[in-house]
Amino acid sequence: WEGIGVTQDDSQAATWFLLAADQGWPPAQRYMGMCCVNGIGVDKDEVQAVAWFRKAADLGDAEGQLRLGQCYTTGRGVAQDDAQAFAWYRKAADQGNDLAQNNLGAAYRRGVGIAKDDALAAAWYRKSAEQGNRDAQRNLGGCYQHGTGVAQDFSQALTWFRKAAAQGDDEAQYRLGVCYVKGNGVSPDEAQAAAWFRKAADQGHVFAQCNLGMFYLEGRGVVRDDAQAVAWLRKAADQGDPNAQISLGTCYIEGSGVPKDDQQAAAWFRKAAEQGNATAQGNLGRCFQKGIGVAQDDIQAYAWIALAAVTDEKQRVRLDQLAGHMTPEAIAAAKKASHSIQEGIDRKKSAGDGQSPENW
Repeated sequence: WEGIGVTQDDSQAATWFLLAADQGWPPAQRYMGMCCVNGIGVDKDEVQAVAWFRKAADLGDAEGQLRLGQCYTTGRGVAQDDAQAFAWYRKAADQGNDLAQNNLGAAYRRGVGIAKDDALAAAWYRKSAEQGNRDAQRNLGGCYQHGTGVAQDFSQALTWFRKAAAQGDDEAQYRLGVCYVKGNGVSPDEAQAAAWFRKAADQGHVFAQCNLGMFYLEGRGVVRDDAQAVAWLRKAADQGDPNAQISLGTCYIEGSGVPKDDQQAAAWFRKAAEQGNATAQGNLGRCFQKGIGVAQDDIQAYAWIALAAVTDEKQRVRLDQLAGHMTPEAIAAAKKASHSIQEGIDRKKSAGDGQSPENW
């Protein structure tokens, strides 16, 4: 299995695990499940994996119970069943398994497989966090940050975020940066914020990349460097962050850190606008209105500005001004186009993950 004292050989590992598993040894049964689920030394077979995990779980093996719960969570090898997942996580958690304890916290937090209970969520996160589980440490920090299941306490949030961040958790590193920006649990310190954003950004954290890019663009916590700003904004924009896409588009409009390029600006505004970002929709509408990086088109301008105007009074004023130069037929066509665009945005959102970044 690990190549300790012998040549690593998955097939031999599976053979010996099977001999022990057939004699009823729970750890071997669990290892056989792992072999089957990953196709290690045997043909990949998720149904058989579940059968082995169940054997180990029924004999009280905590990790086998965890693995069986994960199968029920994902629907791998068994019909997806959140209630069954919760039941098996609970068995493993009661034996002190930190991963299962964190999963129980998440189940209570979201109300998945069990009634939502923020206090119990925080309690199970704490059990796991105190064992050093970095996901639980970050989750418990989030509970303290938002007052979810515990009294809001920014100092405690900072403590738990630090523990997770020290283990390399990029989300905790990002949240520490947010704490330093906002002065939550610590004196505001943009240099520290930038340092934590960089740690997370170096691991590919999209919101940290965007924030670090904005810090470089504005000279906050770092020496202003437009080229560095563009580099970090592009990383975030390429991952689909609409705030980064807008800022990158603005850099192209202004020629900040990149040669001025109106076509690139309009293209980045469009990417953010198609995600439903009102600022980007207004920017793209202006591009169509003025012919900046795209062919001048009042119908498209109206369509995009109308979407932005739903939540932005200034855009409503611009929309009225634009309408004053359009025929009734053109306005009707623009409204139809706007409706079609919104339908496309709604379809994308229904398939999205609902992440809500904290950007500056």
